[in-house]
Amino acid sequence: MLSTPLASAKSGEHVIEQEEVIAPPSQGFLRRHRGAIIIVVVILGLIFLLVRFVHHKQAAAGAKTGFARGRGAGGGQNMPVAVSVATVRSGDIEVRIPALGTITPLATVTVKTQISGILQQIAFKEGQLVHAGDFLAQVDPRPYQAILSQDEGNLRRDQALLVDAQLNLKRYEELITQDSVAQQQVDTQRALVDQYLGTVESDKAQINTAKLNLQYTHIVSPVTGRVGLRQVDQGNYVTPGDTNGIVVVTQLQPITALFAIPEDNVTKVMQRLHAGATLGAEAYDRTNSTKVADGKVLTVDNQIDTTTGTVKLRAEFDNKEGLLFPNQFVNIQLLVDELKNQVVMPNAAVHRGAPNGVVTTFVYLVNADSTVSVRPVTLGVVDGERVAVANGLTPGAVVVTEGGDRLRDGAPVTLPGPTPARVAPAGAHPHAANGSRRNRQHAGQPQPQAQ
Repeated sequence: MLSTPLASAKSGEHVIEQEEVIAPPSQGFLRRHRGAIIIVVVILGLIFLLVRFVHHKQAAAGAKTGFARGRGAGGGQNMPVAVSVATVRSGDIEVRIPALGTITPLATVTVKTQISGILQQIAFKEGQLVHAGDFLAQVDPRPYQAILSQDEGNLRRDQALLVDAQLNLKRYEELITQDSVAQQQVDTQRALVDQYLGTVESDKAQINTAKLNLQYTHIVSPVTGRVGLRQVDQGNYVTPGDTNGIVVVTQLQPITALFAIPEDNVTKVMQRLHAGATLGAEAYDRTNSTKVADGKVLTVDNQIDTTTGTVKLRAEFDNKEGLLFPNQFVNIQLLVDELKNQVVMPNAAVHRGAPNGVVTTFVYLVNADSTVSVRPVTLGVVDGERVAVANGLTPGAVVVTEGGDRLRDGAPVTLPGPTPARVAPAGAHPHAANGSRRNRQHAGQPQPQAQ
């Protein structure tokens, strides 16, 4: 806003007021925040330079590797890919049914006293291995010894009365022939003899009971196994009604596992059992990587569980090393059959996708010129890290087991050695980790690996 000039005629002098200029608001804001704006511009410039520098470094690193981010070689160069390979061979494949099992002992016995009394002695240590008949505990036997002595005395008294009654009966029978006594007296004496005979038999039974109770004071192990934690201490009054008993003895050798298989496999299993075959069962730990024990199938349940569609089986294991523990969770591999002369390759060579526009299972087949070809295959039975090939490959073919995620049809490859690694022989550990999976090598330093 501009002020108008004013003339003053006072004292003959002309006074002209100066113009007052007011700046626009935007110019005042820039003047006040000029320093902050400069700092922001400098920071944005530094960020821009840093982003350009990082991008340049990444591009240089990608050019050095020679591989593209997706598949094949980088920078348009067709660089060979380092891979691990295996040779397809002919071998045997075991037909297995995986299942989840629970270790179940053949006998779990709660040792209880069969009489009442003071627990005088505990002869076992917790966790001790005992045999059937080994001494475990002692109940105070003195009351039962006194009862036995009393019953033996009653028997002697009644035996003496019986002998006397028998002698009198003999006399009466002689006198009746002489008509010296009445027939009634003879009959009464004969009944008295029978009464004493019954009393003697009852006394003998009482003695046997007393001897048995005296024997019960000496408590022994009913089975061979391992004793658990002590349930009662020495000096306590124990009775047959005690719920927990004295100790629990569990049989560990042999031991069994209960597991269930789908009902679709029942027919095959029953056919093998009816043919007299012994079906093997292998127990693996929770990770399904370490075999714990070898066993055999004992029996199959008599009905299918309709709620789960499975049938239960029981397998027996020697458990000589004691690695199986009651109620332990295990993975079971049921060996149903063995297929002979199958085309076998590592399971690691199998890929699933649509390389030719059709979803299928395929492998990368190594050609003589060190290139690979996509070969669709039809798979058969899987046996751990090995799989049978029903169609698509023949023995002697070389397939890629590691590095296939960077390959395409016709891509060149670098083999790990002068000869490809071989497939694990038939009968090898089916769940042992594949060597190529366990020992992954740098792409620039391939090493031979056993399959």
